[in-house]
Amino acid sequence: MRGWRRWFPRLVDSLVADRIATVDAVTEAPSPLQPIDLSDDASVTEVLDLAERVGEVVLAAGTAVTDTTTQIEFIASTYGLDKTDIDVTYNSIRIYADRGPKLPPASTMRIVHYRSLDFTRLAAVDRLTRRIRRELVPPQEALAALEEITTAPHPYQRWVATVGWALMAASIALLLGGDWLISLLSFATTAAIDRTNRILNGRGLPFFFQHMAGGFIAAVPAVLMATFASHLHIDPSLIIAAGIAVLLAGLQLVGAVEDAITGAPITASARMLEVLMMTCGIIAGIVVALRVSVLLGATAPPIDMVATRDLTNWPLKVVAGAIASLAFALACYAERRALAAATFSGAAATVFYLGVQQAGFGPVVSSGVAAVVVGLAGGLMARRALTPPLVVAIAGITPLLPGLKVYRGLYAILNDAQLLGLNQLFSAFAVGGALAAGVTLGEWFARTLRQPRIVQRFGSIRRPRMQQVVSDENPA
Repeated sequence: MRGWRRWFPRLVDSLVADRIATVDAVTEAPSPLQPIDLSDDASVTEVLDLAERVGEVVLAAGTAVTDTTTQIEFIASTYGLDKTDIDVTYNSIRIYADRGPKLPPASTMRIVHYRSLDFTRLAAVDRLTRRIRRELVPPQEALAALEEITTAPHPYQRWVATVGWALMAASIALLLGGDWLISLLSFATTAAIDRTNRILNGRGLPFFFQHMAGGFIAAVPAVLMATFASHLHIDPSLIIAAGIAVLLAGLQLVGAVEDAITGAPITASARMLEVLMMTCGIIAGIVVALRVSVLLGATAPPIDMVATRDLTNWPLKVVAGAIASLAFALACYAERRALAAATFSGAAATVFYLGVQQAGFGPVVSSGVAAVVVGLAGGLMARRALTPPLVVAIAGITPLLPGLKVYRGLYAILNDAQLLGLNQLFSAFAVGGALAAGVTLGEWFARTLRQPRIVQRFGSIRRPRMQQVVSDENPA
């Protein structure tokens, strides 16, 4: 017992210390590294524009307000603007820079008009901030590099992203207990959803109606299978569940909950409203499809209310979870080094989810525990893979999205079982909240770990390597 009391505090102290956290190492700038002339309005405006445009990219990708603010503050302080007030909301960035008692303050504002799931662009901006810190990049050169990043085409062809979304749906169908026929139909259905929404997006249709169209398309094959292929004894409702999971993937649920937890309620409310509206669009599309099928005399896909995620055939489910995360990262144009991290994250999330649920906990607790692991992995692996943690975190929770619960609740409400339906919908919301909160907690754990020494160069930046850190303090 005495030995345990001696080594346990040392173990905790070796993991948690008052040092720069691994995930925060890139954005710590204690003093100006490339100070500019603060009396030169053009130079100050140039730095503020650079800081805002970096913040625009990370905010558009769904990064939380606190992390976005940290990135902006890092850029400004690197060039000498270390006294800044930064206000980041759902779609705007404002910076107020104090230039001293003899100069008027400088201010600027930028509106974020878009949302982007280009993880390659996000990773490239992340590496640019590292380069700015370590190579003392002049503002003009940094702006030119950022312009090149934001105007560069996607690293993959658009059909590759379509295959990624379709492969994700097929993997989720297997993860939910479907057979290979259901998986193949989910693949084809999701490919049709992606191509249709691409056309609608090109015509400027609001995202609510795009998700409504996606929900309608997801329900049509399930209705046809339930009507004409009932003798095959398969569960066509899994096609709808897989389609819902794909449509929900990438929404800013993680950022919304993280903003609410970390003290940004305005942005959290806006993001949560966006998630709610897009989910309502999906449900509306499915409802229209099911009502039309009833009017035409077709059969609505029946659904089993019993939980399907258990340890039955668990190796296949773990592989399916890993492939689902890999496919999501591929659909979001992640770099090759990020694909491996996302695959491992999805497999780990599936293993922990199944294990905790088998131990007797419900889906909410199981999802939260798995998400903590994903957040921790995102904070540690992503930095070693030179990829933002957001990429690994969002991809990792993809296999756990509650698409089946959403359809269960909808099906129950349509069949006059309002209490059961509302219970399923509330459970789906609780699972989504647990996933987002778990990721936030996991990232917090990652932020408490010691920073690895940066000792090895990799191209124009340095790759971290874990080494023992010797404290300057007296051990006694």
